[in-house]
Amino acid sequence: MSDYLFIDVWSDVVCPFCYLGTRQLSGALERFEHRADVVVRHRAFELDSSAPRDYRLSLPELLAKKYSMPVERATALNDRLEGDAAALGMTWSMKDARPTNTFDAHRVIALAATQSKGAAMSERLFRAYFCEGLLVSDHWVLTALANEVGVGEVESLWASDLYAGEVRADEVAATELGITGVPSLLIDEKFMVVGAQGSDHILDVLTRAWSRRVTA
Repeated sequence: MSDYLFIDVWSDVVCPFCYLGTRQLSGALERFEHRADVVVRHRAFELDSSAPRDYRLSLPELLAKKYSMPVERATALNDRLEGDAAALGMTWSMKDARPTNTFDAHRVIALAATQSKGAAMSERLFRAYFCEGLLVSDHWVLTALANEVGVGEVESLWASDLYAGEVRADEVAATELGITGVPSLLIDEKFMVVGAQGSDHILDVLTRAWSRRVTA
């Protein structure tokens, strides 16, 4: 058994529940007495691997079309999510969010992880999409965000398929585990938390996972 307790987090940077769940995980870890022994690994998951880089429709219009609901209903659901985000200290602007393909964003996170900046890169991409209305498939935007976080050599991604294999491997692993929705947190390779279930629930699972290690 490893000395560390690993948490593998499958998420997508355009998934609102993933951003909420990531913040809830951070809140749980702040209260977890063995936080120093935890390693969080960010895994790639695309909500729609066939998504184009840019849409003509706004996010509310796209959701309304996808789920056959009025635009007003989609807007109300987004407003509710913005309220959930505010409760966690975030200010979202989902009306400005630009739905897009996230494959290259995941490649950037994979690169960042090799430089011990995976968590910071993931957080920056979430904020870019949900708070700033940036197009997180645009190579110029991705390069600028990576530079801001301090991730080096990001330009090398655009003329190659570097880290494409890592992204696909994460997605294959998700399929093998039966993951169909995100966020999905695999804690210590034994306990799975699916969805943004709250910091208290995540902390409870962390505590049970640690107890199992101690008694094993």
